[in-house]
Amino acid sequence: MKIVDAGFGGVQLVQLDPRQDDRGSFTRSFCRKTFVKAGLNTDWPQINISRTCQRGSVRGLHFQKSPEEEIKLVTCVTGVVFDVVVDVRPRSTTFGQWRSYTLSELNSISLYIPAGFAHGFQCLTDECRMSYLMSCDFDPTLATGVRHNDPSLAISWPLPVTCISPKDAVLPFIESTK
Repeated sequence: MKIVDAGFGGVQLVQLDPRQDDRGSFTRSFCRKTFVKAGLNTDWPQINISRTCQRGSVRGLHFQKSPEEEIKLVTCVTGVVFDVVVDVRPRSTTFGQWRSYTLSELNSISLYIPAGFAHGFQCLTDECRMSYLMSCDFDPTLATGVRHNDPSLAISWPLPVTCISPKDAVLPFIESTK
C-alpha cells in the first residue's frame, strides 16, 4: 500500500497492492501502521457499504457538519465510479473547488477524504458497490451536503444523471454552507 498526496487540501490517494495468483487476488485495504506513518486517521468506528444498481446514478455530495465532521476512506469494490470531492471549508482558499477521481474494482485506488470535504460519486457501470470507513458515527442532525448540479460548482458529470434520491436532489447550494 502506498499513500500519495492528491494535492487538494489533504485528500490522499491510497494505492493498494493486490496480490494475485490462480485463484484471483487478495488486497489489504487498510493498514494502521502505514496510515500512522502518513499522519492519517486510523480510528474507524463505522463502516458502510452502498450498492447502486444503475449506471448514471449519483449519490451525494454529502458531508457532516461540526462538531462531528467525518473523515472517510472510500473504496469501489465493484464496478467503476466517477468520485468527486468538494472543499466546503469556509475559510479555505480552495472553498467551492472540486476534484474527481476514477475508482474501480480493478485500479486498486482508495480515496482518503479529510474533514471539510463533501463527497459523492456517479456510477459509470451498473452494479457499483462502495465501502466507506467513517471516522465518526452518523448524526442525522449534522448530516448535510451540496447539490450535485450546483451551477457555481459546474461539476462535469461524465454521464447524464439517471437517478438521484429525492433528498440529494434538494440539497443546498454551496454558498449556503459558508
